[in-house]
Amino acid sequence: MSLSFVSQYIVKPRTVGAILPSSTYLAAKMVGEIDFNSASYIIELGPGTGVFTDKLLDKRNEKTTILIIEYNREFYKRLAYKYKDEKNFYVVNGSAENLHLYMKMYNIPYADAIVSGLPFASLPKEMSDSILISSKAALHQDGKFITFQYTKWKKKMIEEFFSSINVKKELRNMPPAYVFSCSKQLKNDKHVQHEAREG
Repeated sequence: MSLSFVSQYIVKPRTVGAILPSSTYLAAKMVGEIDFNSASYIIELGPGTGVFTDKLLDKRNEKTTILIIEYNREFYKRLAYKYKDEKNFYVVNGSAENLHLYMKMYNIPYADAIVSGLPFASLPKEMSDSILISSKAALHQDGKFITFQYTKWKKKMIEEFFSSINVKKELRNMPPAYVFSCSKQLKNDKHVQHEAREG
């Protein structure tokens, strides 16, 4: 898969975002932010070669629905084949900007967690804003948007959409990466009432 990742980076560096796939160390730190016992719906944006996806499938409750959205056609085809036998699992070839359409397509009312491998540092600002707006709207009130970046440069941009961001660094990834675990509400905000879950 690594050779394929490199070739796709060479052809489409802006949308692939990195020359090597993410490490299993980074994947573990990303999915470690999710409460798999209570999560009913998990969405992954830009899964690439499926490093995070493997971890999500390994840890999920068997009743948890997972939707992954991959823009790169070659990665999508590989993912669709690799996970063709998974239950409650959907693979879409499309843009994360259209998240709400894909959720409606598969009767997903909300997301308990959204895991993003998207390279916000190399995406146009308008596209990044659109994806973050869609992600925030899709999240359950106490859900999490989890992404990683190679610098903290985009932290301020993400803070425009999420009021609480917890940052952890993974030095064993190549290159080292920052994991941003984002919430819609501040952790110490005792006045926010949780919405009742539906469905």
